[in-house]
Amino acid sequence: MAADSETIRQLKLAETFFKHSVSCLVILDREYNFVRVNQAYADACRRDIAEFEGRNHFELFPSDTQLIFDEVVRTKRPFITFTRAFEFIDQPERGTTYWDWTLVPVLDARDEIEYLVFSLVEVTERKRAEEALRIASLVYQHSSDAMMVTDATNKILAINEAFTQLTGYELSEVQGKNPNVLKSGRQSAEFYQAMWRALDTSGHWNGELWDKDKNGAAIALRLVINTVYDDSGNIAQRVALLSDITERKKQDDVIWKQANIDSLTGLPNRHMFISQLRKQLSIAKESGKSLALLLIDLDQFKEINDALGHDKGDILLVEVASRIAECVDESATIARLGGDEFTVILPDCQDEIQITAVAETIIARLVQVFQLGVERAYISASIGIAQFPDDGLDVENLLRHADQAMYAAKNAGRNRYCLFTDTLQEAAQSRMSLSNDLRDALKAGEFLVYYQPIVELASGKILKAEALIRWQHPVRGMVSPVDFIPLAEGSGLIVEIGEWVFKQAAEQVRRLRSMKLPDFKISVNVSPVQFRHDRDFTETWLEHLAASGLPANSIVIEITEGLLLDATEGVAEKLLRFRDAGAHVALDDFGTGYSSLAYLKKFDIDYIKIDRVFVRNIDVDANDLALCEAIIMMAHKLGLAVIAEGVESTAQRDLLLAAGCDFAQGYLYSPPVPAQQFEKLMF
Repeated sequence: MAADSETIRQLKLAETFFKHSVSCLVILDREYNFVRVNQAYADACRRDIAEFEGRNHFELFPSDTQLIFDEVVRTKRPFITFTRAFEFIDQPERGTTYWDWTLVPVLDARDEIEYLVFSLVEVTERKRAEEALRIASLVYQHSSDAMMVTDATNKILAINEAFTQLTGYELSEVQGKNPNVLKSGRQSAEFYQAMWRALDTSGHWNGELWDKDKNGAAIALRLVINTVYDDSGNIAQRVALLSDITERKKQDDVIWKQANIDSLTGLPNRHMFISQLRKQLSIAKESGKSLALLLIDLDQFKEINDALGHDKGDILLVEVASRIAECVDESATIARLGGDEFTVILPDCQDEIQITAVAETIIARLVQVFQLGVERAYISASIGIAQFPDDGLDVENLLRHADQAMYAAKNAGRNRYCLFTDTLQEAAQSRMSLSNDLRDALKAGEFLVYYQPIVELASGKILKAEALIRWQHPVRGMVSPVDFIPLAEGSGLIVEIGEWVFKQAAEQVRRLRSMKLPDFKISVNVSPVQFRHDRDFTETWLEHLAASGLPANSIVIEITEGLLLDATEGVAEKLLRFRDAGAHVALDDFGTGYSSLAYLKKFDIDYIKIDRVFVRNIDVDANDLALCEAIIMMAHKLGLAVIAEGVESTAQRDLLLAAGCDFAQGYLYSPPVPAQQFEKLMF
């Protein structure tokens, strides 16, 4: 009874092992028909267990291994572990698989084979890895590409013969060293940082770089680095494949230059220009930004070429390229399309005034004399401007529209620019005309200076005035400063015009002080362009005041908040120079910009002027009144005086007076008037 129990127990154990073994287990009869298979075998064959019932093994899986089975049946001896390749006919996607087999006969009481039991373990991955390793070893030893293996600390472990041939280094010379012995210095630190970021994150890097060989000669390499990890996921080795591409790089460079660079000027040619424009348009579309295209055609170039010869014409074209480059910043793309046509791409250029200012600068620069050896030559330029997205969404349309605009500029008399869009065209033509007239207005005596009184609220006396420029155009009549000041700033004429206004104001304040107004002050608006200009006007102005017998505090320098917000070191020095000399500084339009108290303290501002937008409704809007009161209180706490602009009614005046405002300026007292009329107000 105990023996029966033990037998049952052993059978249960065998059954459990058979069912749950991770090895593939199969029982066949002596005719090789399936008797039983376990789940592991069914899974390996990607079939259900029921599919094997009544099937013959070699009918289901034809194979030359039947010869081995026949030998086991004949000898009644087991066949211990052999590896065989096998392809599942009905599963071609698996390719060749590999299995370790063990085949054991089970004999009956008559010593005849009753069953065959065989177990299978799939070793496909192992076999593939072994084969890959064998192939890799062959490749490593016999490859024409240089190879290098480093350890986890980036020390060289091994190199192949091709590495020695490429670099001149034997293994004994580099083993244990860092691969940076090959570094040429041509790549930046950022380049190597990016390489190591890729290796640390993905374990892989490939790219091109310049290294040097044992003799210091530069070699261009295509480098591929792969990381080998151990079973714990730690770095074991890194394998680098180095291909010499030096000659290819040299040839590529020659071919690229021939295809993309104008051989005369060194600028991008038409082919590269089209490519760059297409790229910039793609960026502009993705970012929602605009772009401007300037097409520049030289006027009178053919005449110079014909008269002086092509050699002189080439010298002129090289100089033209240089001058255009001086007129734009580094973000712009300049190209020579051919002949005497150049182009400029201005990315992220949404301000029409900025665009036309660039065009005006180029025009002004190109009309200056060209010294061609002993010969002197003069040309001008006609510029057509097209903008993305208003004037076209692709290269072809933009270029065609810029070309049309350029010819319109030529037809209008040359030496000018023209914008393509109809609505912009009219405005641009007007501005171009106005800008051209502006250049002559100062010499023609068309500018006037008007003065608007600034009244001390407590006494009602006029103690100051603001100098305001006016343009009496011979055809257009009185032109608003709103129309011509931006043009003057964009062209740089504001520097010369501002100088003239200052001198007019200085003369006026001298007259008034000599007429029993010894403390009278006149405010002069100074553009940010004047402050940022290379020429330091502060010394000139202070010297002019001294020569006129005037103290520095007779002139008040009016600036905007925008200047302080973007004040460079040079701007700050000029402002502080005025302050140190005793001149007063007023901050115009206070409240409309950033209104930073830090700027008021840093630049030692004397006055703040409350913008008219806050003053005009203080008698009907409690919020505006409260804002004005707060500004006045804050200013007084900081030791600043306050001037309210745009005062037009007695109600406004009274509220400001009650709030403690120091000065008022506006039509309640007087509009801006000519000097003679202003003097009548004073006396």
